[in-house]
Amino acid sequence: MEFKVLDANGIKIRTAIEGEGPLVLMVHGWPESWYSWRHQIPKIAEAGYTAAAFDVRGYGESDKPHEINAYSLKNISNDVIGVMDALEFEKAILVGHDWGAPIVHTTALLNEDRISAVAGLSVPYSPRGEMSQIELFKMVFEGKFFYILYFQKEGEAEAEFEKDMKKGLELTYFSGDARGMLKRFENSAETLDKDPNSKFLEGTFEFDVYPEWISEEEMDYFVSQFEISGMRGPINRYRALEIDFEDLKDFKDAKLKQPASFITGSLDPVNFFNGVGYKDADDIKNTIGGYYENLVDIQMIEGAGHWVQQEKPEEVNKYLLDFLKKVTR
Repeated sequence: MEFKVLDANGIKIRTAIEGEGPLVLMVHGWPESWYSWRHQIPKIAEAGYTAAAFDVRGYGESDKPHEINAYSLKNISNDVIGVMDALEFEKAILVGHDWGAPIVHTTALLNEDRISAVAGLSVPYSPRGEMSQIELFKMVFEGKFFYILYFQKEGEAEAEFEKDMKKGLELTYFSGDARGMLKRFENSAETLDKDPNSKFLEGTFEFDVYPEWISEEEMDYFVSQFEISGMRGPINRYRALEIDFEDLKDFKDAKLKQPASFITGSLDPVNFFNGVGYKDADDIKNTIGGYYENLVDIQMIEGAGHWVQQEKPEEVNKYLLDFLKKVTR
């Protein structure tokens, strides 16, 4: 694996690269790193592709603009294209997890001629609607705590995490993985009915041992990256939602045209925003299928939480490689 600091869209983007062939570019979410794709990069490279994953602006060893508007989906989508240009690829297949999924979906929407296919993990594509997400969340979660509304307060979440970054990341990761979700279901009143003035980490669970999907050494690498970056840039992505609503006004109700895949864990908390979760892949298709013109594949991985490509790397690698074969043959 090779690391390059690329000039992309006017900023420096640190990128991990391995292999040769068509470009498969992976985009991480919050609060993560290029390292979230450590299990995918070698396998995709071995299969005959150039596998690349970068630190999104604000993270790790990439540049960290201070302004909120620097973290709009449009700006970060331009970073994706800038990375492609710096690597000298005209086209790419994009793979995104968590916030990385809206980033790759938006990049595909804005650059139909450059993006040949797109895979989203944990977060499916959804078009811009009539109401901004912030206004929707204010309605749905009136009188309740919701982390995205909490994140709108500049400096507050940063201070909460940066007081003890390792503890903050442990609580976040271990509350959203399969083990944490199962414990959350056992204690639903404690975790789902937080006071609107609560902090993000309140109601999360501490465990005596690490889960099987991540070692303490791997966690220490993630911590080292956030000790470099801090949390302002990563959380600014949430603060740019109203900017996104305005930027994408011409794409209201637009369908995603490229061949697409969606992969999620059966215990992913994103699936439970409606309160009940999805029963199976067919249930997911019935819910989101109309947003895509060519939804090639949907996979729900049993026993996986939010960090699906890290919790179940063998299954995710299989489904991603199958999808890549379908869209490059």
